[in-house]
Amino acid sequence: MTHTDSVFMGMDLLCQVNSHAHRTEEMAVERLLVRRGQPFSLALQCHTTLPPKHKLAIILHLGKEGEVVVKVLDARAGRDKWWFRQQGAQSEVLLTIHSPADAPVGLYSVTVLLLSPDGHILEKTTPETFYLLFNPWCKADSVYLPDEELLEEYILNENGLLYQGSWDQISSLPWNFGQFEQDVVDICFEILDNSPAALTNPEMDTANRADPVYVSRTITAMVNANDDLGVVSGRWDGKYDDGVPPTRWTGSVPILRRWSEAGAQRVRYGQCWVFSGVACTVLRCLGIPTRPVTNYSSAHDTDGNLNVDYLYDEQLESVSEGRKDMIWNYHCWVESWMDREDLPKGYDGWQALDPTPQERSDGVYCCGPCPVKAVRDGDVGMKYDAAFVFSEVNADLVTWIVYPDGQRSQVSLNQNTVGQNISTKSVYGDYREDITKHYKYPEGSVKEREVYEKAGRRVTQPNGAPGQLELKIKHAQAILGTDFDVIVEVHNVGGEDTPAQLTVTSNAVTYNSLHRGECHRKTASLTVPAQKAHKEVLRLRYDHYGACVSEHNLIRVTALLQVSGQPEVVVQEVNIQLSMPQLHVKVVGDAVVSRKLIAHISFTNPLPITLRGGVFTVEGAGLTAAREIQAPDDIGPGQEVKVKLSFKPTRAGLRKLMVDFDADRIRDVKGIATLIVRNK
Repeated sequence: MTHTDSVFMGMDLLCQVNSHAHRTEEMAVERLLVRRGQPFSLALQCHTTLPPKHKLAIILHLGKEGEVVVKVLDARAGRDKWWFRQQGAQSEVLLTIHSPADAPVGLYSVTVLLLSPDGHILEKTTPETFYLLFNPWCKADSVYLPDEELLEEYILNENGLLYQGSWDQISSLPWNFGQFEQDVVDICFEILDNSPAALTNPEMDTANRADPVYVSRTITAMVNANDDLGVVSGRWDGKYDDGVPPTRWTGSVPILRRWSEAGAQRVRYGQCWVFSGVACTVLRCLGIPTRPVTNYSSAHDTDGNLNVDYLYDEQLESVSEGRKDMIWNYHCWVESWMDREDLPKGYDGWQALDPTPQERSDGVYCCGPCPVKAVRDGDVGMKYDAAFVFSEVNADLVTWIVYPDGQRSQVSLNQNTVGQNISTKSVYGDYREDITKHYKYPEGSVKEREVYEKAGRRVTQPNGAPGQLELKIKHAQAILGTDFDVIVEVHNVGGEDTPAQLTVTSNAVTYNSLHRGECHRKTASLTVPAQKAHKEVLRLRYDHYGACVSEHNLIRVTALLQVSGQPEVVVQEVNIQLSMPQLHVKVVGDAVVSRKLIAHISFTNPLPITLRGGVFTVEGAGLTAAREIQAPDDIGPGQEVKVKLSFKPTRAGLRKLMVDFDADRIRDVKGIATLIVRNK
């Protein structure tokens, strides 16, 4: 057919109509993004009506090089086939394409062919591209979640909260997931394209992208940069001069863009909440319902014995240094919702996925997807990594005294420390939902003991009868930059006066239990009268802790009590979270798309020392890309600094502007402004 009598003029992807129907309009309306298992339409524009007995055919190509070819059938087909129907409308043909609910997700190109009555190709359209995503609104999709309120949060909400702090002093960090920001969907598929499986066997990898188990496991491996061309490099030693301190990030988008723009070069640096925030962005963007989760007093049990061992010498100095068994103040991962067709019945639903590089799984630093139900029920053999997640929420804390000859003696056992207040953001607002019951049965219940035995954990008892001396540690709310008291109470619940040696230490630690320096140590010999209490006061001065406190602003106070002439040792430990100041953020102007707004940001230095090198970082999905503003000068004790910036919102709706402030001696100061942006 010559050019002059060609039939096709072009193709309209009907992006606006399709994106509204497929709930992708926040991502883009000038590109086609659709969800699998749900029909979408294209308008074929023609110079003339189709010649009689001529047919249309549709061919799809999938994969980086278009290596997977799919023929779209021209008659209604089964659920597992692509098919289309056509409707003539003057000089246009409306093509409605049906995708299977288990089609691989990815970037497809679509070409429409004009076939002669005997099947020869007479003409073809210029290929157009579209993204196919998972569809949690579709019953036949393995990520189907039948609750609109949950989908509103776990797919469509671009803002969230990541929980930090400690089990008895929980704090929340606002996080900008930004899964619908410009180019984020391209970066998410770029991450999949750079996985080792995609680079070695692209055709098999493309086919496997139909399976959310495969895709989510790949993402947890690729969010950390330990084995591959992954996104974020983890660091916990406080040395971040060649990158961005983990506490400075306020969202995932700058991290993803930085990785992509540098040609899949790792972004320095992240810690567990950063890994979980980035993973949540990617999985929500791909269409898998996902929520960030925080486990308090989270065990890292490297030898798999379901114990975390703390070792002290006879002088009650810690000799645990260098051991990898430890309890993190908190640890963040994500849960994604999906069917587990690869497992026996009963393990569908929430799956734990941990992108923080801790231990290898099948030779790679990743963890999950692990059915949360398998963790609760002690089914530690379930794929993937159920034994590791089980120990994170269930391990025992065992304290030992190590003698000069290397022998050691168990002096205490705590079975209730690990796995507390497991938290996620509520779907009903900016407050915490406790999901501990999904991971474990109530402490001390019959069911809990059954699970321990099933998981191969011995149900142990502490050595001997309970002692007559008990320890308690109390403190008022501690504010960074101030001096404060810690009170150690020794209670004698027995009938005799009891002599003992008390050692109290305070150490600056990171949230994952790395020691940054001893702040203070006090030793006292005391005799506690029967049925009475002795109080020892430890005054913690900023002069002691200011120079060594970590960016997580945590002081760990450990009290060890040794009864004179007896092997009994009582150990008590508290983590004191130093309260941080807040930034004040006020936005002035009418919040309307494309209209200029001004944000006024102020910070008052709470420390008794001058702060240098202050920098504000600002970002917000639908408001502004990440920007940095240097503080104009050094900031003296008690001095206020003010900065302002202007921006134009790009999208309507409830929007959050996140602000972070970092300086040489204070980090992770946050502020937030919430605004409702309207269309013009």
